[in-house]
Amino acid sequence: MNTDQFEDRLNALRPRLHRYCARMTGSAVHGEDVLQDTLVKALHARTQGVEVENLEGWLFRIAHNTSLDFLRDRSRNTVVSLTEDMEAAPMSETDVVAVSFQTFLRLPELQRCSVILKDVLGHSVDEIAGIAGCSSAAAKSALQRGRIALRQFAQAPEDIRLPLMSEPDRRKIAAYVRLFQNGDFDAIRAMLADDVKLDLINRLQLEGRDRIGQYFTRYGEVTKWQFAFGAVEGQPAMLVFDSTGPMERPAHFVLVDWSDDRIIRIRDFLFAPYVLDVIDWARLD
Repeated sequence: MNTDQFEDRLNALRPRLHRYCARMTGSAVHGEDVLQDTLVKALHARTQGVEVENLEGWLFRIAHNTSLDFLRDRSRNTVVSLTEDMEAAPMSETDVVAVSFQTFLRLPELQRCSVILKDVLGHSVDEIAGIAGCSSAAAKSALQRGRIALRQFAQAPEDIRLPLMSEPDRRKIAAYVRLFQNGDFDAIRAMLADDVKLDLINRLQLEGRDRIGQYFTRYGEVTKWQFAFGAVEGQPAMLVFDSTGPMERPAHFVLVDWSDDRIIRIRDFLFAPYVLDVIDWARLD
């Protein structure tokens, strides 16, 4: 497999990998961060001459370990060794994807991994064992326990609250959205920190006020976009709607990080449509 074929396969598998990372981390946004780390590691291994027979299994193994590193950094969970064999019927993908990300986080990591890989992505128990680095018996046990627990969690009433948005954060993103709505991109450029970072997810990364100016110009040239103030997974966000479509949900969204009154990072999900399949969002304007 040459380099171009390798990168094409990475791009083709990206939505499936994101579905896994998002549910493992409990967040579509964090899942994208973990996915990017996964692909960087895969590309680095490729440059080091690593040969892979089963590319998908290898990538999921990297994604699994990277997800665990993310979770351990935040001390959310610990890996639980499972050996008992309990029987439980498979959960349909419709049932699984209807479960909130926070409910998935209540499962021990191996159970979460097994349910996602089997009932969402269709992997075999042996493939799960290879990805998770455990025995097939442990993977099967984790799958059965995870299905039972997830059904119990899903049937219990959930107390879901979006994190309260501070008034300064609300004012900043609301002002940012108004400037987009009015096409006043010069005012936005004046708010950028000198070392501002732009991450056009799944497309490019740029750093520096001068280098990202064209990003706003190109938005101004596309008339179909309509912008709204909202929240994605509880974070202040600019929701972007396509006026040529039904506009029932955003076409994509943009997250903005600040230091005092300066914009230090922009994350734009224009080229990552698969993230929209799994995010919780709300329009707040």
